[in-house]
Amino acid sequence: MSTQPGTTPTPEPGSSFAEQTHVAAGGDVDVVAISPDPALAEGILENAKPADIFDADTHAKAQELISRYPQSRSALLPMLHLVQSVQGYVSQEGIAFCAKNLDLSDAEVSAVATFYTMYKRRPCGEHLVSVCTNTLCAAMGGDAIYKKLQTHLGSEEKPLGHNETAGTPNEQGSITLEHAECLAACDLAPVIQVNYEYFDNQTEEKAVALVDALQAGKKPAPTRGAPLSSFKGAELQLAGFFPEDAQQYRTDVDGPSQAVETLRGAQVAQDRGWTAPAMKDVPLPEVEKK
Repeated sequence: MSTQPGTTPTPEPGSSFAEQTHVAAGGDVDVVAISPDPALAEGILENAKPADIFDADTHAKAQELISRYPQSRSALLPMLHLVQSVQGYVSQEGIAFCAKNLDLSDAEVSAVATFYTMYKRRPCGEHLVSVCTNTLCAAMGGDAIYKKLQTHLGSEEKPLGHNETAGTPNEQGSITLEHAECLAACDLAPVIQVNYEYFDNQTEEKAVALVDALQAGKKPAPTRGAPLSSFKGAELQLAGFFPEDAQQYRTDVDGPSQAVETLRGAQVAQDRGWTAPAMKDVPLPEVEKK
């Protein structure tokens, strides 16, 4: 079917009308349990209940998470991290696991898992490399770094896309690349995170050397923060589980958390005796009665 003048085959940004009103969902879109009429989603929705693929240790950790909160549903975010620490992403089995343990529907869990970008809907690599492409990092070279890694991990003909993986997911040396919207380190731009640990003041050359080292099985020391772990290891920490041995705990989580650039303003203020003015106790304006 040919496109009529002034129209597009499918919806696109802009003022042009489209010949059809929808675009096919991508492979990472979760539609299970969302359709009001499963018959309408034949071939997409699975009616069979997902199998419980999690071992006894994961079930025990889930119950421990639940015990930390007055209401079980409050444990959903860390439990999704727990699922990712096992699978490297949130699968439909992971959705069902969380729903069953927290007495929620699959749809309620899916709504949360698909809202936050930190929960991956496709299997992640051993390492998650996040390149900040927000305003300041982009202006300082973040966009160029991201494009360089796309072709370095992919090819000139087929650059690696957002949330795509170089190598086999979950296997050693595999890397999932993503562009991130602000990693809260503008003073050290441009920045990259590997499994949420910071690598500051990056260049294209530094970024290439970093991913090369990761692919070779090495774990370069972050600029700040704890020693580098795998994506699954970081997810277990985000779920709230750490080694019981005090020394091993310190080894896993201790690291410098501040930089000279971050503290420079506070240091100048201290050296010059600057302080913020005291807040005045100003009465609130009266609210007009209805």
